[in-house]
Parts: sequence; structure tokens; C-alpha cells
Amino acid sequence: MNMGGGAGLADDGTTSSAVTQFSHAMWRRYQHLLDKSTPLVLYRWIFLAAIALIFALRIYVVQGFYIITYGLGIYILQLLIAFLSPQVDPEIQGLTDGPALPTRGSDEFRPFVRRLPEFKFWHSLTKAFCVALVLTFFSAFDVPVFWPILLFYWLVLFISTMKRQIMHMVKYKYVPFTLGKQRYHKKKAAPTDETNSGRP
Repeated sequence: MNMGGGAGLADDGTTSSAVTQFSHAMWRRYQHLLDKSTPLVLYRWIFLAAIALIFALRIYVVQGFYIITYGLGIYILQLLIAFLSPQVDPEIQGLTDGPALPTRGSDEFRPFVRRLPEFKFWHSLTKAFCVALVLTFFSAFDVPVFWPILLFYWLVLFISTMKRQIMHMVKYKYVPFTLGKQRYHKKKAAPTDETNSGRP
């Protein structure tokens, strides 16, 4: 009897070890794909646009899951604000030694450092759309609501949040996009006395 129980425990240990190894291998494969996709910015965003389109079509076809869509919209707004915000808040920048924000009138090029980098922004959005799409296949999340009210609430929240963000950008004179290193034109050399002396 004891030998049978020991064999059962050994089988459970082998099974859990196999599951752990499989999940670890899958995670490594997933991380490898993420690493390979890092420089492919355009293709990553096209992939995200395709997933977003599939989600929108799913919502349109089933005519439901508006709570899921509203929650997704709030999460997207939160990510967008983090994407547009500097890593170091200018209001407390004087207390730290963080890099200064780039301004248009600056003589020195300083790239904009985001609180949420572009890759993490894309990755979080992709995961959010995938999770929301999966949730639309469970009827428990299809709570009956009047969707125009949710849309109105989200628009008010979006406008007020973006207004506050734009005012913050104007106040501290920073641009959340770096379009490349600033190029400078050489000034024309002023005529010297020797050049002028050769003239009649």
C-alpha cells in the first residue's frame, strides 16, 4: 500500500515538473518573439491595429460587452497619459538630477524620455485587446447597460485628461515626440580685414 502511494506522489512530481518545464519553454519562446519584434515598429502597430479591428467587429456583431469596452477605453487612456508623460516630472525635477526636458528653443539636443516606453506601450495595448477579446466569449461579462452613457462618460474623461496633459506640456515647454536629432546650419563667415583690403 505504501509503495503505491509513493509511486503516486512520484507521478505527481513528474507531472508538475513537466508542466513547469513546458510553461518555462513557452515563456522563453514568447520572450524570444518579443525580442525579435522590438525593432519592427511598423509591423507591431499594424498587428495591434488588426487585433483592435477584430475586437471592434466582435463588439459590433454581438451588440454587447459594452462594460468590457468601457474598461478597455479607460485602460487605454491611462496608458496614453503615461506614454505622453516625461519620466521625470518637471514639477519635482529641481529636487532630482534627472535629465532636462527637450524644448524647441534649446541649443542642446535632449531626447524625450517617456514614463512608459513605446515598446511597453504597444505590448500593454496588445495584451489588453487580447484579454478583452477573450472576455467577450463569456456571457457573464455581458452586463446590460445603456452604451451612449458610457461613451459620453469616456469622452468627458478623455477631454478633461488630455486638456490637463496639454496644459502641463505648455507650462513646462516640452514636446512628447522626438523626431530626430536637431540639425544646425553653419553660419556664414564674416568678411575679414584682409579680404576687404584687397578691394579698391
